[in-house]
Amino acid sequence: MIEVGKQAPDFELVSHLAGTKFTLSQFKGQKNVMLVFYPLDWTPT
Repeated sequence: MIEVGKQAPDFELVSHLAGTKFTLSQFKGQKNVMLVFYPLDWTPT
């Protein structure tokens, strides 16, 4: 768990639609980043 005020580690995610790769570091100093973890509609929560 990252403490409040600490820098998040860099990581890479792949878009499930286009296969595009994104890294957290590519947005540094340019945009705000918000990660949302959404359970799939067809899975029990």
